[in-house]
Amino acid sequence: MDMKLEVLVIPVSDVDRAKQFYAKLGWRLDADFATGSDFRVIQFTPRGSSCSVIFGKNVTAATPGSAQGLYLIVSDIVTAGEELRRRGVEISEVFHDAGDVHAGTDEPYLFGLRRVSGPDPEHRSYRSFASFSDPDGNGWLLQEITSRLPGRIDATATTFGSASDLASALRRAEAAHGEHEKRTGQRDANWPDWYAKYMVAEQAGTELPQ
Repeated sequence: MDMKLEVLVIPVSDVDRAKQFYAKLGWRLDADFATGSDFRVIQFTPRGSSCSVIFGKNVTAATPGSAQGLYLIVSDIVTAGEELRRRGVEISEVFHDAGDVHAGTDEPYLFGLRRVSGPDPEHRSYRSFASFSDPDGNGWLLQEITSRLPGRIDATATTFGSASDLASALRRAEAAHGEHEKRTGQRDANWPDWYAKYMVAEQAGTELPQ
């Protein structure tokens, strides 16, 4: 039986303040329901996400600000950070996880990551981050993913979270196809099929066509 994670609950102390903050992120407001003066629930969905967040009054007994390490996946962490800053959000500089490279030093940890300034030196997928918090201190982490590990996405059901993600995938396929034509020494009239195979393989983490 398929089980889809669709909603995360975050604890807040001021419902209207939280609503204003998440609207500022550019997320879609799905619902704002109240039952008398004792219950209220608000739902937002990040652009391109199939999972939403809810918060409100008497929605959870968790301490406001106790939700930490909430991941938001982006294809370009620099662009994502710039957009959030334009929207008035205080966000950290881009950093990467040093792993055990600096073990035994005072490098700060964040959500289990050994934080070192700057993007991953090799610009590897899954390795670059930035962080921000909502007014209650609930912690969000941007993670840049440009290609998925094998098995993370069904190769028969390739999906993209946004138009910009799809455009980026098409540009990568275009560049790879150009190299393919150089190797073969001829124009490939069947480029749509080649693009499709490349994009599916890239997301599935399988061998890319040559």
